[in-house]
Amino acid sequence: MSGHRSSRRRCGEAQAEAPAGCGHGPGAGCVLSKLVQLPTPPLSKHQLKRLEEHKYQSAGRSLLEPLMQGYWEWLVGRVPAWIAPNLITIVGLCINILTTLLLVWYCPTATEQAPPWAYIACACGLFIYQSLDAIDGKQARRTNSSTPLGELFDHGCDSLSTVFVVLGTCIAVQLGTNPDWMFFCCFAGTFMFYCAHWQTYVSGTLRFGIFDVTESVLCTVAIQLLSGILGPWVWNCTIPILNIQVKIFPALCTVAGTIFSCTNYFGVIFTGGVGKNGSTIAVKYFPFTSFPGLGKKPKLILCVCVRRADLGVRGLKWLIGSSASILILGV
Repeated sequence: MSGHRSSRRRCGEAQAEAPAGCGHGPGAGCVLSKLVQLPTPPLSKHQLKRLEEHKYQSAGRSLLEPLMQGYWEWLVGRVPAWIAPNLITIVGLCINILTTLLLVWYCPTATEQAPPWAYIACACGLFIYQSLDAIDGKQARRTNSSTPLGELFDHGCDSLSTVFVVLGTCIAVQLGTNPDWMFFCCFAGTFMFYCAHWQTYVSGTLRFGIFDVTESVLCTVAIQLLSGILGPWVWNCTIPILNIQVKIFPALCTVAGTIFSCTNYFGVIFTGGVGKNGSTIAVKYFPFTSFPGLGKKPKLILCVCVRRADLGVRGLKWLIGSSASILILGV
C-alpha cells in the first residue's frame, strides 16, 4: 500500500510541476500511471498468507511418463543452476509459438501446403517445448525456488501454448478444408485444459490420466513429422472401410478424448474439494448470491460453481465469460 501512496504522491508532484501550456491536458503522468496500474486491488494479508500455504500436488502417471522421466532427469542435470525456472518456461513457449507461426505464414487457411522443413521445424519446436516444460518444475525444486507464482506462470504459458499446439496440428493435416472439425478441435483443446485446472482448483490436486499431455504432444510431433516427410497430401487419402479421410481420424480421437477426459474431470468437480466449501486453500470465498430454489448443487453442468457453493447471477456471468474467452482464444 505504501508503494501505491508513493506512486500517487509522485504523480501529484509531477502534475503540480507540469507546465500549464503543455496542451495535452493536466496530469499526463497520472494518466500513464493509471494505465500501468492493475485494474484489481492488491491482495490482502490474509489472502497472501493463504497463497503462501498453497502447495503443488499431482496424482497419477501417464503411459509414457515413466519412460520420459529418465530423459527429463538427464536434461535438467545439464541445465546450470543459475538458470531461472521461469526462463526455461518462457523460452519453450517462444520456440513453440515461433515454429507454429511459420506454418501459419505458409498456410493461413490451413488448406495450403508448407515446405517440408516448416513441418519438421514445428515438430522439433514442439518437442523442445515439451522437454523444457517438463524440466522447469524440476529446476525449481532443484534450486529451491519453487513458488505458487512459478506454478501460475508455468500453467499460464501452457494455456497459451495449447492454442498453438492444436492450431499447428490442424494445419499439418490440412483440416481447414473441414472448418467445423477444425473449430471443434481448437475449442476442445482449450476446453479440456480449462477443465483440467478447474478440477485441480476444486480438489487441490492435478490428476494425470493414462493418456495425457505427454502422449498428446508426442502424437502431435509424429503428425508434424509425417506431414514433413510424406507431405500433407497423405491426410487427404480415404480410409477404405470407414470411407472417411485420414485427417478426420485425429479429429475423432479428439472427440473420444474429450468425452473420456471431461467425464473424469466433472466427476472430480462434482465430488472433490479439500478446503472450505470444497475449494483449495488458496481462495477463501466468492461473494455469489444464490438462485431461488437452486440449493447447494445446481442441476445444470455449466452452472456448477467450482466451490460447490450457491451459484448466483454474478457467478454464472463469470463462468459464461470465462468460457467465451476460451472460445475466442480457440478460434
